[in-house]
Amino acid sequence: MSITSGHLEDFRPPRVKVIRVIARMNVGGPALQVSTLMRRLDPERFDHRLFAGSVGPDEADYIDHCAPDVSVTRIPALGRAVRPADDLRALAELIAAMRRFRPHIVHTHTAKAGALGRVAAVMARVPARVHTFHGHLLHGYFSPVKTRLVVGTERRLARHCDRLLSVGARVQDELLAAGIGRPEQYVVVPPGTTLPTPPGRVEARRRLGLPERCPVVAYVGRVTRIKRPDRFLEVAREVHRAVPDAVFLVCGEGEQQDALASVSDLGSALHLLGWRSDVETVHAAADVVLLTSDNEGMPLSLIEAGQAGVPVVATNVGSVAEVVRDKETGLLASTSPAELAGHTVRLLHDEPLRRRMGERAAAWTAQRFGAQRLVTDIQDVYTSIAVAHGWWPASLRKGDQQ
Repeated sequence: MSITSGHLEDFRPPRVKVIRVIARMNVGGPALQVSTLMRRLDPERFDHRLFAGSVGPDEADYIDHCAPDVSVTRIPALGRAVRPADDLRALAELIAAMRRFRPHIVHTHTAKAGALGRVAAVMARVPARVHTFHGHLLHGYFSPVKTRLVVGTERRLARHCDRLLSVGARVQDELLAAGIGRPEQYVVVPPGTTLPTPPGRVEARRRLGLPERCPVVAYVGRVTRIKRPDRFLEVAREVHRAVPDAVFLVCGEGEQQDALASVSDLGSALHLLGWRSDVETVHAAADVVLLTSDNEGMPLSLIEAGQAGVPVVATNVGSVAEVVRDKETGLLASTSPAELAGHTVRLLHDEPLRRRMGERAAAWTAQRFGAQRLVTDIQDVYTSIAVAHGWWPASLRKGDQQ
């Protein structure tokens, strides 16, 4: 039936086929977002496939631990490391997959997959291309020379995209300031998740082997250089001097974890939990969640902390301020360890303030960062592309969908 025949009430649009490409499904925000989309996009309107590389030896695999029900095609050469021979193999495999499946849209996530996936989509003549910036590599990752190379590459790739999605407004603004893409290409799509119901505080601490009444500061996330675990340790030492019975939890893994394991001056106050599938237990045990990064997109760990009703102390980088409302749901600081420590000590000493901020954080994150909101946002993006290309009628645009 023609979509212009005047019988739109009887029209069932053809399913839009999507190939989703991500470098690796390691435990973290991008993997959770991708898994949510794979599970929840409307199957009557979207037929999608997921392609991902292998996780690193010091990383936990999100598919294995949290999403065994999500089907993924592995392309080992698509992993994080840049190796020309492997990259060419990954590119060839992606092109072949796209030519077999013939997607309407290729949607890429993370930097390397974004580059290879978009090049493959152009070479395979995929009609529409979408890329999500879960953060960016403009600050804190590379030397100035390599950063200029990254910016130049992203500028060229952006010219071949129908939509550029950013997890936050500040991330979007920084990308535009670097000359990456045009304003009309961008759509801000914040992360979305639903934290499992946390256990009670006493039970959470029992599970983690912690004293019932001590002050607890938690770090949840990858233990990598950009997250500055060394700064976390500096803050922990200052807090420990002011609050001697404080305990510090590190929930996560990464290439910097050996450095944390070698720390001796904090003694039994420092608990290295490794990666855990029940992060809600860690949040439930905590009085404060601390983030010390040099750069961030929109950190999922802070969204989860908010959903668990825990106030946050964090460096004001990337789109952190779009998750943590300063002085309402937590306290933001510069990268100064002294300032971060001062905020943490203040919250540990003021239980009524912690409670108020936690309650506000729970309400704010539930409203702004739910899983269904993420799915709806992405379906709206895909629908706008399908309408623009004539695959679907204009009546299916956002606001007209049933």
